[in-house]
Amino acid sequence: MSEISTKPYFMRAIYEWCTDNGYTPYLAVKVHGGAVRVPTEFVRNGEIVLNISFGATSGLKMDNEAVVFKARFGGVSRDIYVPIENVQAVYASENGQGMAFDVNPVEEGAENDEEIQVVQPVKPVLGLAAVQNDSSGEARQAETDAPEPQKKSAKPSLKIIK
Repeated sequence: MSEISTKPYFMRAIYEWCTDNGYTPYLAVKVHGGAVRVPTEFVRNGEIVLNISFGATSGLKMDNEAVVFKARFGGVSRDIYVPIENVQAVYASENGQGMAFDVNPVEEGAENDEEIQVVQPVKPVLGLAAVQNDSSGEARQAETDAPEPQKKSAKPSLKIIK
């Protein structure tokens, strides 16, 4: 039996920490392959950042395979599906604290693990701890010497339209 990755557990822990402290949890996603379902008009440089707070989502489910929820984009409700492998980071938008992960895109048509194309590791975002998986699936934390995050001039806001 294959060991389950620690990544989804860390993601759920950071999400819970954000909500317990009144922060807005964000999910940074690498959009590659056909499995990711996000609004393509909001994808920039193959990446998208999603607000996964309780007020911004409906039916949020974070399991060991994927993050699934509904959210409004430009007033239109969309179904979002993000495989765990595509998640780059989970962090609090207010202070940038959270965790970054390796994302290794699968080459189109890859049928087994030997055909996975390895890319450069994700560089950690300010205030994030980078977690890299070694060949055994064990996660290890990379140390970062990131300076304190700068204060934002304006807080993000969510307008609820009924």
